[in-house]
Amino acid sequence: MSRRQLDRPTGTERLGGDDTGCTVLHVDMDAFYASVELIDRPQLRGLPVIVGGGGSRGVVLSATYEARGFGVHSAMPMSRARRICPQAVVIEPEHGHYTEVSHGVMEIFRSITPLVEPLSLDEAFLDVSGAVRRLGPPARIAQLIRDRVADEQRITCSVGVASTKFVAKLASGRAKPDGLLVIPAARTVEFLHALPVSTLWGVGERTEEVLTRLGLHTVADIAHTPVATLERALGVAGAHLAELSWGRDPRPVVPEQVDKSIGAEETFDRDVDDARVVARELLRLSEKVAARLRAASAIGRTVVLKVRFADFTTITRSRTLSERTDVARVIHATVTSLYDGLGLDRARVRLVGVRVEGLADAAEGHHQLAFDEREHGWREAEQAVDRARARFGPGTVRPASLVRDDAGQ
Repeated sequence: MSRRQLDRPTGTERLGGDDTGCTVLHVDMDAFYASVELIDRPQLRGLPVIVGGGGSRGVVLSATYEARGFGVHSAMPMSRARRICPQAVVIEPEHGHYTEVSHGVMEIFRSITPLVEPLSLDEAFLDVSGAVRRLGPPARIAQLIRDRVADEQRITCSVGVASTKFVAKLASGRAKPDGLLVIPAARTVEFLHALPVSTLWGVGERTEEVLTRLGLHTVADIAHTPVATLERALGVAGAHLAELSWGRDPRPVVPEQVDKSIGAEETFDRDVDDARVVARELLRLSEKVAARLRAASAIGRTVVLKVRFADFTTITRSRTLSERTDVARVIHATVTSLYDGLGLDRARVRLVGVRVEGLADAAEGHHQLAFDEREHGWREAEQAVDRARARFGPGTVRPASLVRDDAGQ
């Protein structure tokens, strides 16, 4: 099945060079709420669009870059936004949709590394040090994330790659929209010192006024000012800014405590009423979810099927297994049974999804063998497939039905 390709805005994809040791990523969705609204309104792409509501006292939640060109920005009163950009299309926010897309984005992150620190619905820090051997250098992982977000969620994101959280976040901001920027560890200070003092964390309007009175306008100015001088003017914040000005930020990426679920979903290029096409996609998604579970060293007990129809009606069905699993064969058999149980008769399907919930550490799982079951079975076979894919690339080993599908047979 060919996947829907996202029309990306004209962004600049920039690589700053050597990414050795740059294992901290900051991933930020581009104009997230507006981008989500445009998923099902492709005719609005390229136009100024504002997401907001609440009448005359409401505020802007998000705006496309076309609207931002008129001066519209988040948290601006809607009344002012309408005045400065009267031609904008205004959309009332639908928060449930944003949460759903955010959930899918975070699942992509967690399939790359368990070290994911979400900051909000649309941004997160990732520590990919443990994924380099499996997926390649940090810049390649960053591009993989961008491609998957565009392919699976149909929105764009910008990624900063650096050796620290602070610098990675600055890099993602400078890469926007729809870009990638690597700040080599050896060039971190060079990158920082050219920036204005307002880019440093903790520098608000009042702090910037104090720094300006001291004649400090760039990060380089702060770096070359005695720490004692900064502390006299700003208190303990002075020492903090001095550390940041030299790129020193020892904070690790702190992941959420427990992943609640791992899943994947696919929106068809055209509404589908062929049960065979849906069946192949459920197999593809089951394989993907199982691989993500194993990559995260997780097993789950509840398998969830999601189906969205042509009229955007969405239903879910779930089944709790007798024991947790990370085996694609088991997941696929379960979602197939759930789909068959819907009794659909040529219903036009827009999207299908597969999710596994009730996760636990794989080391805690215990499998009870049946009398006629071999000691080594499907799980070991799928682990061998994981190793082959890690060595030779994704798609090198697939179920035969998916190979025939991709070949157009």
